[in-house]
Amino acid sequence: MLPDNNEYKDLIEEIKSKVREAQYRAMVKANGEMIQLYWSIGRELNEKVQYGNAFIDTLAKEIKLESPKVKGFSARNLRYMKKFAKEITDLNFLQTVSAKLTWSHNLVLLEKLHTMDERFWYGLKTIENAWSVDVLEFQIAGRLMERQNNLNKVQNFELRLPKPQSELAIQTMKDPYIFDFVEVREGMLERDVENELINHITNFLLEMGSGFAYMGHQKLLRVEDEEFFPDLLFYNTILHCYVVIDLKMKKFRPEYAGKMNFYLSIVDEQLKTEGDNPSIGLILCRDKNKVVAEYSLKDMSKPIGVSEYKLTQEIPEAFKKALPDAEAWEKHIKLPIEDGTDEE
Repeated sequence: MLPDNNEYKDLIEEIKSKVREAQYRAMVKANGEMIQLYWSIGRELNEKVQYGNAFIDTLAKEIKLESPKVKGFSARNLRYMKKFAKEITDLNFLQTVSAKLTWSHNLVLLEKLHTMDERFWYGLKTIENAWSVDVLEFQIAGRLMERQNNLNKVQNFELRLPKPQSELAIQTMKDPYIFDFVEVREGMLERDVENELINHITNFLLEMGSGFAYMGHQKLLRVEDEEFFPDLLFYNTILHCYVVIDLKMKKFRPEYAGKMNFYLSIVDEQLKTEGDNPSIGLILCRDKNKVVAEYSLKDMSKPIGVSEYKLTQEIPEAFKKALPDAEAWEKHIKLPIEDGTDEE
């Protein structure tokens, strides 16, 4: 009879964990070798241009006859390898980014982006956040790099937070946020938009970015006999702090900053623990005057950022067409990284 105790169970879990880790390392190593092989084949094909396109068709047939069970060497995939080697000439990128992504991820970077700076940025973000191919495509369509690197972000993080938390907080911010999954109706109120965000929490968390954990909306904060209800409360596991979001249907007004400063004081007093960093506030408005917002945050004692957000009706038509249908996307979304190999 097998022993039934915690030590026995812990040993089983520890061994299973080691097996999983070994399998993962083997998979990553094998994937990296496959990417290197694809690039090497592509380089050979680029060097032998005298044989023309017909040679690729013949090569695909020969490989299939020689090794019928080996996949990934269709004529179409061989042409992708050729393009891959032609455009990815940076060996550092090949070894530090491409080799750590699936072939399907690499094809998205190859087809959807046109500069190596963009490919580096989205490739590293994919590795960092374990994006699936679908999520990577979605982030590219949503111009994440452009919005996250926006130089017009309004915040006082550099003044109110120590490094490196201030730098991480700035990197986490976007401007604007794109809530294309919110169904716009006539006469919508702030609470209606808030409810739509909660109803589509998967999309909302994806748009908020890495490390955000939803803690609730209209969270009760009590000060003596008075009650206060900030719109949305998150905890960010990368920043190690609470994030309070106030959602406004109107243009930014200076008094919004004072209200957020007040909320953050309460959260730091009542929710923040010894291991947490100072809480951060994010005011999301339909519009803002950058100078007015900067003056409003200048003398605030708490770290606060101000960003705009766009609903479906405010998104440019060309941008809207690049994004997947919100309902279909929410059903289709896959957050963990997945293995993908182009076949035929």
